[in-house]
Amino acid sequence: MQALLKIPLIAIASGLVVGTAAAAGAASTPPSVEASAAEPIRYVGKEQTDKRYYDGALRHAVGVHMFQALRANRTCPPEGGALGWTYNHQPYLAYWRDRFYLQYLSTPVGEHLPPGRTLLLTSNDGRSWSNPRIVFPEYALPEIKNDKGWLPAGTGAIMHQRMGFYTAPNGRLLTLGFYSYSFSHNPKDRPNGGQGLGRVVREVYADQTFGPIYFIRYNRHAGWNETNTSFPFYQTSADAGFVEACDALLADKLMTLQWWEEDRATNDGFYTIDTSGGIMPRAPSFVHRPDGVVLAVWKDHAALSSDEGRSWTKLVKLSPTMRLCGAKTWVQRTDDGRYALVYNHTAKGNRFPMVVMTSDDCRDFDNMLCLVGEVPPMRFAGHNKNIGPQYIRGIAEGNGTPPGGFLWNTFSMNKEDLWVTRTRVPVTGTVAEPVKETFNTLQDARQLELWNLYVPQWCAANVIGDPGHPGNQVLELRDEDPFDYIQIERAFPESRKATIEFRVQAVQVGHGVLEFEVQDRHGRRPLKLRFPEGWLAQAHQNRNVEAIPVEPQAWLACRLEVDCDARSYSLFLNGKEVSSKLALTEPVESVERLVFRTAPIRRHVRPDHVEYEPVPFGHVTEDLLGADQRVPLSVYRIDDVKTNRREMP
Repeated sequence: MQALLKIPLIAIASGLVVGTAAAAGAASTPPSVEASAAEPIRYVGKEQTDKRYYDGALRHAVGVHMFQALRANRTCPPEGGALGWTYNHQPYLAYWRDRFYLQYLSTPVGEHLPPGRTLLLTSNDGRSWSNPRIVFPEYALPEIKNDKGWLPAGTGAIMHQRMGFYTAPNGRLLTLGFYSYSFSHNPKDRPNGGQGLGRVVREVYADQTFGPIYFIRYNRHAGWNETNTSFPFYQTSADAGFVEACDALLADKLMTLQWWEEDRATNDGFYTIDTSGGIMPRAPSFVHRPDGVVLAVWKDHAALSSDEGRSWTKLVKLSPTMRLCGAKTWVQRTDDGRYALVYNHTAKGNRFPMVVMTSDDCRDFDNMLCLVGEVPPMRFAGHNKNIGPQYIRGIAEGNGTPPGGFLWNTFSMNKEDLWVTRTRVPVTGTVAEPVKETFNTLQDARQLELWNLYVPQWCAANVIGDPGHPGNQVLELRDEDPFDYIQIERAFPESRKATIEFRVQAVQVGHGVLEFEVQDRHGRRPLKLRFPEGWLAQAHQNRNVEAIPVEPQAWLACRLEVDCDARSYSLFLNGKEVSSKLALTEPVESVERLVFRTAPIRRHVRPDHVEYEPVPFGHVTEDLLGADQRVPLSVYRIDDVKTNRREMP
């Protein structure tokens, strides 16, 4: 199989072509198809994750903004109804007509437990999301009997799909789902085994309403067709543009590659991958390499195509260098002409941390960084609910390009909440310049491109006018979540000796108490401050020293002199030294990021001597009390953040 000599049309239409200024200087030629077919993609770096920490003790990617799009709620559901569905998983992302679209599937309690449905959210900025609306509703199955079991008529179908959106060449936006069923909770009896009814489709209109539901492909090999299903075939639609869009999708071998897992028809020629020998390629993402060859990466396989998916090299197991955990892997080209690989690079099967690696040639990936290292507690019991950020997707080629040149991803957290990340491109783990942030030139927090933001729905980070000083702007943090927190962090040049300054105001101390930390590249915390109401508390050799009384709601000007060589720090408050050469809480060689957070850290997964997760996979048996109600609000304001490296590392 020979590599293409030019970039295919889909890459041109997607704005991914070599020839843009960014792409021309970054991409390099990968090995030929013949040379790379046995190992189409691999990790060539030396950095590995540490299983003891949710962030893997990795360096953090700089400029990652994390926003919670959906917060599951049992008793006050955002999707409406008397009882909220708390198993929410498998999200997909698209950008169409200046708006983000996020699709996901849902069940009341747990994985593969009926009934199931699919919902959709929208956003104009990727930060604030609409309440979800049902796009594919519950489906009552007819009576089903076969050699595997029996389901009575009226049993709810289970939805399972590995594809959410398709932007057709005629500009129509389609959203898709798959109706199926299972006979039992046995992990081997899953709705993606080829027994389901078929794939459904409907159009999303520009005003965010939906067209009628149709089947676009029946699982005819399993006995399903026009006579025993509840929605008509797409070709019966009177809308010629909709039919044209569906026809284009059916002819697109790259997009429909994502359908094989639920369909599994092998005798009609629709799929071009060779799954003989028991190979089960699941949940592919695909991207065009610099030479125009398509790389497809499934959960645990990879292959190459030189003809837009009409034929493929032999599917091979993904390289062991990638340390997979059974969740999804995402690969795409970024606006700087390089490539990003996003997935859970784990130890012992954890679905955390969520990492990003980068590559020039789309074959060899390096520079592993933590993209998401936060894992809040699972609030709702449910069957087969892994903990961590997982099932990561981005915006597939052809499904839109948001402005700004960022890397966008979506994922489910603990299989109950949905999040969206916006990552600064180029993807880096360090910065060269010290921090000099006054917030006065910003309109909102989205412009904090070198800051990392972790913002649950019941929290907020906003740039506002300082009520006490007209003309001055500050960053305000708000938190009223009972089991999560807001966190912001800022990288600064790695330093053995550093001066760190900021002003902080505890406007209202409710449930969450503000903590400030200085960290090294691995997340070790040599310096910790807390700001309870009327006090400033600090740590000394991992022990709290006597708290300093401060005026409630007053602005506090803090300056810290950190000396890693001497293993000490000094604290100046409003210009006066209040603590001199306190021992660091743990020794570090250098420091490189500062963190503000409205609760204690939850970075540690388990003590060093424990080899299992504190919440075993699939065995959360009780909902957390109070998860559905907000707690008393905490409000903090931050201003004039500065750092200075006093000696080169």
